[in-house]
Amino acid sequence: MPYDQTIPNATEASQLVKGLGLKDATALVVGTIIGTGIFLKAAIMSQLAGSIGAVMMAWVVAAILSLLGALCYAELGSRMPESGGEYVFLKKAWHPALGFLYGWTRFWIASPSAISAYAAGSAAFAAGFMNIEMIGGKNIFAIGLVWIFTIINCLHVTFGGGVQLALTILKLGLIIVIASGVFFLSPAGDWSHFTSGPAMSWETLASPAFGGAVLAALWAFDGWNNMPMAAAEIRDGQRNVPRALITGIVIVTFMYVIANLAWFYGVPYDDIITSNSTKFKDALPVASKAVLPFMGAMGVAFVSVAFVMSAIGAMNGSILTSARVPWAMAKDGVFPKWLAKVNSKTHVPVRAILIQGLCATVLAATGTFDQLTDYVVFSSWIWYSLAAAGLFRLRKIDSNFRGYRIKWFPLVPVLFITSSVWLMIQAIYSNPRACAIGAMIIVAGIPVYMRLSTLSKTDGVITKSS
Repeated sequence: MPYDQTIPNATEASQLVKGLGLKDATALVVGTIIGTGIFLKAAIMSQLAGSIGAVMMAWVVAAILSLLGALCYAELGSRMPESGGEYVFLKKAWHPALGFLYGWTRFWIASPSAISAYAAGSAAFAAGFMNIEMIGGKNIFAIGLVWIFTIINCLHVTFGGGVQLALTILKLGLIIVIASGVFFLSPAGDWSHFTSGPAMSWETLASPAFGGAVLAALWAFDGWNNMPMAAAEIRDGQRNVPRALITGIVIVTFMYVIANLAWFYGVPYDDIITSNSTKFKDALPVASKAVLPFMGAMGVAFVSVAFVMSAIGAMNGSILTSARVPWAMAKDGVFPKWLAKVNSKTHVPVRAILIQGLCATVLAATGTFDQLTDYVVFSSWIWYSLAAAGLFRLRKIDSNFRGYRIKWFPLVPVLFITSSVWLMIQAIYSNPRACAIGAMIIVAGIPVYMRLSTLSKTDGVITKSS
């Protein structure tokens, strides 16, 4: 029997298929969010916030903001269970031009930068337990990872989803094992560590430094918006997209809290602020310091394995979901039409996945992904807030919608939009140059959209409801 005959709900060879269930969708949320931040962010957050209490408060604030965003996206995804994520939300709620500009920055910079960063992070930590110089060094290792998972996602979406589910379960298991080991086995562990640093004050919570700590935590939460990009391939998307988003955020929040409690229990505050970060590039990560007292060098290697598994899980989720954005744009005629082609055997947008892999390869080889990621951080929150604001228009357009609806409307989107504006102000304050370049990247897409829309309108392709 040909393999494509086993694809569930395949209607015709040119269409995507609903091959992902609730577990797969939840794994995409959890697996794409939990990447490298859970092992690294405690150091930079401690340096910024100045106390353990402020760091934990920053995690709580980031979790609440992410949940507010997920609730907004839950209703958006339920209303529009189509592939493309924010591209679809912005196009239908506001104007096709906004959808295009989002997809423009997402396809050429945001997605390949994230994929490259995960691959490079994996390569850096793989060097802790294997000799990657034998296969050409960190860059070659990172590029190899990009293409292994790019090829995996060129197969059936059920296979890519299955890989994501397995990697997510593995990474959660490894994190739980590490945290449990710190709590129950570490001779250096002590609850007095939680009072070893400076005390939290209200002045600290109102300072720009605390805002920076919240931003650092939010980058660790980033990725909650990815799963709706593949909504068309989720069975019963109107119900399962919101379920997966909300369940996923709850799981991620629990894991982040448990992990950070373990780091602070196992490592004194003064050692945490000198862990691996921009200021201390050659230092051990905080997670490695936490396991060192009871596992020694083997513990450092074990954390490196967990880090690699976590990073490639996030990378796989990013590859799977992000490629659906250019596919949706090409289908609407605002991206090269050949990207809209769906493979007749695997029923996935192979061409879009391969081009995305090529862009990520270039960034992995040149090492410019970190800088590019800084440029799109500012624009990401512009899109998040505009998408959430679109709920007000969509509720007027379709007031009789019977899918998932936010219970605390309009409080939830108002709080999320207000918080997003605050975050953008914080980003401008902390890195005005990167924000300016990020804005210019968006503006650079305007003449491209105008040209493509002129060509496509003659065929009646671009419409607000397409």
